[in-house]
Amino acid sequence: MHYRRFGKTELNLSVFSLGTMRCLDNADAMHQVLTAAIAQGINHIETARGYGKSEHYIGQTLGSFKRSELVLTTKLLPGSNVERLIDDSLERLSTDYIDCLAIHGVNTPEHLLQIDDMMPGLTQVIQDGRVRHVGASSHGSLEVVIGAISHPIISFINLHYYFFNQRNAAAIEIAHQQDLGIFIISPADKGGRLYTPPTKLKQLCQPFDPLLLTYRWLFSDPRITTLSVGPAMAAELDWPLQVANQTAPLTEAEQTVLTKLAQAAQSTLGTEQCQQCYECLPCPEAIHIPEVLRLRNLAIAYDMTNFSQYRYGMFERAGDWFPGRKGSRCNDCGDCLPRCPEQLDIPQLLRDTHQRLKGSERRRLWSD
Repeated sequence: MHYRRFGKTELNLSVFSLGTMRCLDNADAMHQVLTAAIAQGINHIETARGYGKSEHYIGQTLGSFKRSELVLTTKLLPGSNVERLIDDSLERLSTDYIDCLAIHGVNTPEHLLQIDDMMPGLTQVIQDGRVRHVGASSHGSLEVVIGAISHPIISFINLHYYFFNQRNAAAIEIAHQQDLGIFIISPADKGGRLYTPPTKLKQLCQPFDPLLLTYRWLFSDPRITTLSVGPAMAAELDWPLQVANQTAPLTEAEQTVLTKLAQAAQSTLGTEQCQQCYECLPCPEAIHIPEVLRLRNLAIAYDMTNFSQYRYGMFERAGDWFPGRKGSRCNDCGDCLPRCPEQLDIPQLLRDTHQRLKGSERRRLWSD
């Protein structure tokens, strides 16, 4: 296991962090997963009040380990009563301090204002040692992410940033410039459900595994501190941790395959490829046009239809965690057309995406 400095926190984190969202209601599974992760060098444990009984189960297991050798992160929603909820978390976690507190789901401009409202409580828990460092996680727009990064109290940021979704590239650079720790969340799942890659993607990535190759793409960026891995059972750690000590720059062979992936998208999609410039927004019907068309890109270029259907089904069901409306809401107003530098027939592509990806609707795995 390799370790990296977590920005201005000065914590030394394992390049894989243990996310505990999938161990919601099973104490034995949590104990086994936590024990296996620590034995293999993971020193950063991430949980949240909303992750079922996760905090409680972690607290039951923490006593088996030297607390000072572990970094513990939990999360609160914007606008929370900081002191009361931190005390609740400390009791459940059976510890007297939390290394990192993330304000979770800073997804809207209103949430940025709520961080200001939380400042008295945040200041107090830092001063008295109940919390060592404060950061944020965001599923919001790039502008909101940058707003969160710029807040003076924030010392680390949890982001969605993957080979197949590089929208937050500018946020990565700004966070690095401000010496923030950078934690990439859910790269296996939100990064493309790469634990079950389609045959076409596996063939394009040969001789590499798609999941491990995209992990390597992230690890090759020295600005990134750590990636979340979220096993439901201990054995699920074995696959991702194969690359826990492979943080060097990409090899020529790896770079060649990643270039081939980009070329495959270009050749398959041709003049219908959305380049993710975001110039088409805002949409009068609140359709998240770039994200809808990104999912279309992936489904057509790499046969990542299952993933794209999974994410498309989240529209209109997850609020500000996955904002925007479905492509079927397009009324052919044409407002987006003159702004598209690729001159895409956006209304037609939105309808096509809806027909390809409509299916059973989805919900978020956890909520507060």
